[in-house]
Amino acid sequence: MNQMIDEPLERLRAAARRTRELALNRAATGLGHEDADDDVGTIGTDDALRFDPFPLLEALHRNGVQAVVIGQVAGIMHGSTELTGDLDLLWDGAPAHAPALAAAFTSVNAQLADEKGIPLAPHPDSFLRPKVQFTSPGAGGDCCTPALPWGTLHVREFLDRAITAVDPGGLEVHYVSRNDLIRMRRAIGRPKDLRRAAELDSSASDRRG
Repeated sequence: MNQMIDEPLERLRAAARRTRELALNRAATGLGHEDADDDVGTIGTDDALRFDPFPLLEALHRNGVQAVVIGQVAGIMHGSTELTGDLDLLWDGAPAHAPALAAAFTSVNAQLADEKGIPLAPHPDSFLRPKVQFTSPGAGGDCCTPALPWGTLHVREFLDRAITAVDPGGLEVHYVSRNDLIRMRRAIGRPKDLRRAAELDSSASDRRG
Protein backbone atom coordinates (compact mmCIF):
# COMPACT_ATOMS: atom_id res chain seq x y z
CA MET A 1 0.00 0.00 0.00
CA ASN A 2 1.07 3.59 -0.66
CA GLN A 3 1.24 5.88 2.36
CA MET A 4 -0.01 9.45 2.82
CA ILE A 5 0.68 11.38 6.02
CA ASP A 6 -2.27 12.91 7.87
CA GLU A 7 -3.83 15.33 5.34
CA PRO A 8 -6.58 12.94 4.15
CA LEU A 9 -7.56 12.26 7.78
CA GLU A 10 -7.69 15.97 8.54
CA ARG A 11 -10.04 16.41 5.58
CA LEU A 12 -12.22 13.62 6.92
CA ARG A 13 -12.29 15.05 10.46
CA ALA A 14 -13.30 18.47 9.12
CA ALA A 15 -16.00 16.96 6.89
CA ALA A 16 -17.44 14.89 9.76
CA ARG A 17 -17.61 18.03 11.94
CA ARG A 18 -19.39 19.96 9.16
CA THR A 19 -21.85 17.10 8.68
CA ARG A 20 -22.78 17.05 12.37
CA GLU A 21 -23.04 20.85 12.49
CA LEU A 22 -25.32 21.00 9.45
CA ALA A 23 -27.55 18.23 10.83
CA LEU A 24 -27.59 19.63 14.38
CA ASN A 25 -30.93 21.41 14.19
CA ARG A 26 -32.58 19.02 11.75
CA ALA A 27 -35.48 16.87 12.87
CA ALA A 28 -34.96 13.12 12.75
CA THR A 29 -36.60 11.42 9.77
CA GLY A 30 -36.35 7.76 10.77
CA LEU A 31 -34.24 7.09 7.68
CA GLY A 32 -30.90 5.26 7.92
CA HIS A 33 -28.07 4.78 5.45
CA GLU A 34 -29.90 1.91 3.75
CA ASP A 35 -32.75 4.36 2.92
CA ALA A 36 -30.51 6.97 1.30
CA ASP A 37 -31.73 8.79 -1.78
CA ASP A 38 -29.79 7.85 -4.94
CA ASP A 39 -29.18 11.51 -5.74
CA VAL A 40 -28.73 13.26 -2.38
CA GLY A 41 -27.09 10.38 -0.50
CA THR A 42 -26.82 9.69 3.21
CA ILE A 43 -26.31 13.35 4.14
CA GLY A 44 -30.13 13.45 4.11
CA THR A 45 -30.57 10.58 6.58
CA ASP A 46 -30.44 10.34 10.36
CA ASP A 47 -26.96 8.80 10.14
CA ALA A 48 -25.67 12.33 9.46
CA LEU A 49 -26.92 13.55 12.85
CA ARG A 50 -24.12 11.81 14.75
CA PHE A 51 -21.66 11.01 11.99
CA ASP A 52 -18.20 10.26 13.32
CA PRO A 53 -16.35 7.44 11.55
CA PHE A 54 -13.25 7.67 13.74
CA PRO A 55 -14.28 5.38 16.64
CA LEU A 56 -14.77 2.51 14.19
CA LEU A 57 -11.67 3.38 12.15
CA GLU A 58 -9.64 3.42 15.36
CA ALA A 59 -11.12 0.06 16.42
CA LEU A 60 -10.19 -1.47 13.07
CA HIS A 61 -6.64 -0.18 13.50
CA ARG A 62 -6.36 -1.48 17.08
CA ASN A 63 -7.47 -4.93 15.98
CA GLY A 64 -5.12 -5.06 13.00
CA VAL A 65 -7.93 -5.21 10.43
CA GLN A 66 -6.86 -4.45 6.84
CA ALA A 67 -10.26 -3.07 5.82
CA VAL A 68 -10.22 -0.44 3.07
CA VAL A 69 -12.51 2.60 3.13
CA ILE A 70 -14.58 2.98 -0.03
CA GLY A 71 -17.57 5.18 -0.91
CA GLN A 72 -17.80 8.87 -0.14
CA VAL A 73 -15.60 8.77 2.96
CA ALA A 74 -12.81 7.70 0.60
CA GLY A 75 -13.94 10.45 -1.76
CA ILE A 76 -13.57 13.03 0.99
CA MET A 77 -10.10 11.71 1.79
CA HIS A 78 -9.24 12.31 -1.88
CA GLY A 79 -10.55 15.88 -1.66
CA SER A 80 -14.25 15.61 -2.58
CA THR A 81 -16.32 18.47 -1.17
CA GLU A 82 -19.57 16.49 -0.87
CA LEU A 83 -20.46 15.45 2.65
CA THR A 84 -21.74 12.02 3.65
CA GLY A 85 -23.36 10.29 6.60
CA ASP A 86 -22.09 6.75 6.19
CA LEU A 87 -18.91 4.69 6.15
CA ASP A 88 -18.45 1.86 3.63
CA LEU A 89 -15.68 -0.71 3.89
CA LEU A 90 -14.11 -3.43 1.73
CA TRP A 91 -12.05 -6.30 3.14
CA ASP A 92 -10.69 -9.50 1.63
CA GLY A 93 -13.33 -11.86 3.08
CA ALA A 94 -10.75 -14.36 4.35
CA PRO A 95 -12.21 -16.44 7.25
CA ALA A 96 -8.93 -16.09 9.16
CA HIS A 97 -9.40 -12.31 9.28
CA ALA A 98 -13.06 -12.36 10.36
CA PRO A 99 -12.47 -12.66 14.14
CA ALA A 100 -10.46 -9.43 14.24
CA LEU A 101 -13.15 -7.69 12.19
CA ALA A 102 -15.87 -8.94 14.55
CA ALA A 103 -13.84 -7.78 17.57
CA ALA A 104 -13.47 -4.30 16.12
CA PHE A 105 -17.19 -3.91 15.42
CA THR A 106 -18.16 -5.36 18.80
CA SER A 107 -15.87 -2.89 20.59
CA VAL A 108 -17.91 0.05 19.22
CA ASN A 109 -21.27 -1.61 19.95
CA ALA A 110 -22.12 -2.03 16.29
CA GLN A 111 -25.35 -3.78 15.31
CA LEU A 112 -25.27 -5.98 12.20
CA ALA A 113 -27.92 -6.91 9.64
CA ASP A 114 -28.05 -8.80 6.35
CA GLU A 115 -29.03 -7.19 3.05
CA LYS A 116 -32.73 -7.57 3.92
CA GLY A 117 -32.27 -5.84 7.25
CA ILE A 118 -32.54 -9.02 9.33
CA PRO A 119 -30.33 -8.73 12.45
CA LEU A 120 -27.15 -10.78 12.61
CA ALA A 121 -25.09 -11.82 15.63
CA PRO A 122 -21.75 -9.97 15.96
CA HIS A 123 -19.97 -13.24 15.18
CA PRO A 124 -17.04 -13.69 12.75
CA ASP A 125 -19.20 -15.89 10.49
CA SER A 126 -21.62 -13.00 9.95
CA PHE A 127 -18.89 -11.03 8.17
CA LEU A 128 -18.30 -13.80 5.63
CA ARG A 129 -21.41 -12.72 3.73
CA PRO A 130 -20.75 -10.62 0.59
CA LYS A 131 -22.20 -7.59 2.39
CA VAL A 132 -23.14 -6.83 5.98
CA GLN A 133 -24.99 -3.68 7.01
CA PHE A 134 -23.93 -2.11 10.29
CA THR A 135 -24.95 0.69 12.59
CA SER A 136 -22.92 2.04 15.48
CA PRO A 137 -23.14 5.14 17.70
CA GLY A 138 -20.82 7.02 15.34
CA ALA A 139 -21.37 5.59 11.87
CA GLY A 140 -23.41 3.13 9.85
CA GLY A 141 -22.75 1.66 6.45
CA ASP A 142 -21.85 -1.48 4.54
CA CYS A 143 -18.96 -3.87 5.12
CA CYS A 144 -18.32 -5.70 1.84
CA THR A 145 -16.08 -8.41 0.41
CA PRO A 146 -14.96 -9.02 -3.18
CA ALA A 147 -17.69 -11.71 -3.35
CA LEU A 148 -20.28 -8.94 -3.70
CA PRO A 149 -21.13 -8.52 -7.41
CA TRP A 150 -19.15 -5.57 -8.72
CA GLY A 151 -19.93 -5.93 -12.42
CA THR A 152 -16.74 -6.29 -14.44
CA LEU A 153 -14.53 -4.87 -11.69
CA HIS A 154 -11.97 -7.06 -9.96
CA VAL A 155 -12.12 -5.28 -6.63
CA ARG A 156 -9.77 -7.70 -4.88
CA GLU A 157 -7.01 -5.88 -6.79
CA PHE A 158 -8.24 -2.60 -5.29
CA LEU A 159 -7.22 -3.86 -1.85
CA ASP A 160 -3.62 -4.22 -3.02
CA ARG A 161 -3.61 -0.71 -4.50
CA ALA A 162 -5.14 0.98 -1.45
CA ILE A 163 -3.48 3.99 0.17
CA THR A 164 -2.72 4.28 3.88
CA ALA A 165 -3.17 7.58 5.71
CA VAL A 166 -1.37 8.00 9.04
CA ASP A 167 -2.05 10.65 11.68
CA PRO A 168 0.40 11.95 14.30
CA GLY A 169 -1.06 9.59 16.91
CA GLY A 170 -0.25 6.57 14.74
CA LEU A 171 -3.79 5.83 13.50
CA GLU A 172 -3.63 4.13 10.10
CA VAL A 173 -6.62 4.25 7.77
CA HIS A 174 -6.57 2.38 4.47
CA TYR A 175 -8.62 3.80 1.61
CA VAL A 176 -9.18 2.97 -2.03
CA SER A 177 -7.11 4.80 -4.65
CA ARG A 178 -8.63 7.69 -6.58
CA ASN A 179 -8.69 5.84 -9.90
CA ASP A 180 -10.25 2.72 -8.38
CA LEU A 181 -12.87 4.80 -6.57
CA ILE A 182 -13.79 6.51 -9.83
CA ARG A 183 -14.16 3.09 -11.47
CA MET A 184 -16.39 1.91 -8.63
CA ARG A 185 -18.52 5.03 -8.90
CA ARG A 186 -19.06 4.61 -12.62
CA ALA A 187 -19.81 0.90 -12.28
CA ILE A 188 -22.56 1.57 -9.71
CA GLY A 189 -23.91 4.41 -11.85
CA ARG A 190 -26.40 6.13 -9.54
CA PRO A 191 -26.73 9.92 -10.01
CA LYS A 192 -24.65 10.66 -6.90
CA ASP A 193 -21.97 8.17 -8.01
CA LEU A 194 -21.64 9.67 -11.47
CA ARG A 195 -21.54 13.19 -10.03
CA ARG A 196 -18.88 12.27 -7.50
CA ALA A 197 -16.84 10.38 -10.09
CA ALA A 198 -16.85 13.45 -12.32
CA GLU A 199 -15.70 15.63 -9.38
CA LEU A 200 -12.81 13.29 -8.59
CA ASP A 201 -11.86 13.01 -12.24
CA SER A 202 -11.92 16.81 -12.62
CA SER A 203 -9.78 17.40 -9.54
CA ALA A 204 -7.28 14.81 -10.77
CA SER A 205 -7.12 16.61 -14.13
CA ASP A 206 -6.50 19.91 -12.34
CA ARG A 207 -3.53 18.36 -10.52
CA ARG A 208 -2.13 17.07 -13.81
CA GLY A 209 -2.73 20.40 -15.54
